[in-house]
Amino acid sequence: MPAAPRRTRRRTHALLASAATLATAAALTAALPADAHESHHRPGRYQDVQLLSFNDLHGNLEPPSGSSGRVTELQPDGTTKTIDAGGVEYLATHLRQARKGHPYSVTAAGGDLVGASPLLSGLFHDEPTVEALNKLDLDVTSVGNHEFDEGARELARLQNGGCHPTDGCYTDTEFQGADFPYLAANVQDEKTGKPILKPYWVWKKKDVRIGFIGVTLEGTPGIVSADGVKGLTFKDETETINKYAKVLQRQGVQSIVALIHEGGYPASGSYNYDCDSPGAGDGISGPIVDIAKNVTPAVDALVTGHTHQAYVCTVPDPSGRPRMVTSASSFGRLYTDTTLTYDRRTGDIARTAVKSANHVVTRDVPKAADMTDLISRWNTLAAPIGNRPIGYISADVNNTGTESPMGDLIADAQLAHGRELDPRTSLALMNPGGVRAGLTYAAKGAEGDGVVTYAEGFTVQPFSNTVNLQDFTGAQLVQVLKEQVSGVNAAAPKILQPSAGLTYTLDLTKSGADRVVTDSIRLNGAPVDPAATYRVATNSFLAGGGDGFPTLGQGTNDLVGSDDLSALEKYLTANSSAENPITPPKADRITVVS
Repeated sequence: MPAAPRRTRRRTHALLASAATLATAAALTAALPADAHESHHRPGRYQDVQLLSFNDLHGNLEPPSGSSGRVTELQPDGTTKTIDAGGVEYLATHLRQARKGHPYSVTAAGGDLVGASPLLSGLFHDEPTVEALNKLDLDVTSVGNHEFDEGARELARLQNGGCHPTDGCYTDTEFQGADFPYLAANVQDEKTGKPILKPYWVWKKKDVRIGFIGVTLEGTPGIVSADGVKGLTFKDETETINKYAKVLQRQGVQSIVALIHEGGYPASGSYNYDCDSPGAGDGISGPIVDIAKNVTPAVDALVTGHTHQAYVCTVPDPSGRPRMVTSASSFGRLYTDTTLTYDRRTGDIARTAVKSANHVVTRDVPKAADMTDLISRWNTLAAPIGNRPIGYISADVNNTGTESPMGDLIADAQLAHGRELDPRTSLALMNPGGVRAGLTYAAKGAEGDGVVTYAEGFTVQPFSNTVNLQDFTGAQLVQVLKEQVSGVNAAAPKILQPSAGLTYTLDLTKSGADRVVTDSIRLNGAPVDPAATYRVATNSFLAGGGDGFPTLGQGTNDLVGSDDLSALEKYLTANSSAENPITPPKADRITVVS
């Protein structure tokens, strides 16, 4: 049977009148290079290109709940307010409205568009999200670490289409795959040394050409299960971008944007904070700063992600010229609108004219009917599984803070599951990055307030990790706690969420491993004995030494239990009822000194 024909791309906004092309040019002439003012006499030399971008959607098709569905906005008087944001029905409307009057418009993303997704997308291996991104008219994206959650073969299926190898087709039509290219310039096949997907892609409109290079963070293998990255090599982000920038230039492409699934941390949690106010680059820290400072000046802008932060900053390139570095938070709550002024004479971007801003995906605009239809179709398939109650809570169980109530609840559930497998189990530890959301008391659907549904549990723990038991010495256990704040986690600590009974002090006024106060560590009130053996429950990702915890990969006497979501479900069902809901843990097991 011949393969089904690929769908052709429908781009209604591309048919807008070309008379609008100069609409914003006048507004930017003041910022253009000195000779750019000649554009008044030579209309057409400069062409404004609109670059719309977002990152870290994580399959959030429906509006995210709780703090995951809000952004903080800085007010003129210095106060802040929160705004409900996100949901692809609204994202589609915002992007379509933003494109009006901009016939030269390209939409790009910075990775993690799928993976760690809510049930509506995750249950179907993220096919619903790829379908939504096609309808959003996404042009290009880099891969992120979560695109490797199910391995390179599944990523190739998301790109090229075809039914899932074990779950088959979910509807009567075969999954078509992404209409946009996934770029993976620094992800190579171990045997061939070649990128597993396209390293770059060139957007063309008439005589305007802009190249896009896509990379994910070099450290992806440390934050993805070993199976997901088997047979792959992840190269240095900066070296890879610089290499392919030369390739593009040799092809005559002078305007280049890097899509980088790596990010930074702004000095403020408000999306509209003036990142450059203290001085160029001072408003942002983290891995992206070094990358931005070393990526070749041939690259004109950096669209970033991974840290789920919001920023629009300039960081000087190696030649000392400011260059735009942006990130649009996560979960579809923001999008970035950047104006790149293309110089037809040089084929390059007039860098001094680059303007950029983050915009909130507010929910006060009409919903996009095609997205409502998409969500409805997939919800019909997911509802019988997702709407099943699995427990009851008395209040919101948040996943924010150094130690979070949600993290503690998961650790308690894994300890309970561990003790069912082996009564000797002493404690459980949960990685904070695996706690993808909290649980909200207010009903999301018709289930009623305080009811936890399977879909809500899936949103919290979507990875299908198993709960693993391992034996460690007390000395190793102390070392694990120190690895939270030392080694690869020294700059950005990863504080493991502890089960009830494990307590200690974290002194953030100190540095490195000293931040864990060793003589404060207690298990059920007793000091940890360095020579004793402790049975520890973790998820399979941590048990393999993931997230920078090599000592957790050295446990002995392994025993593999059920998946982590089943453990949480069983714990909630056993310990809560409509009449007696579970109370959120107080998150007071770690005493933080700051």
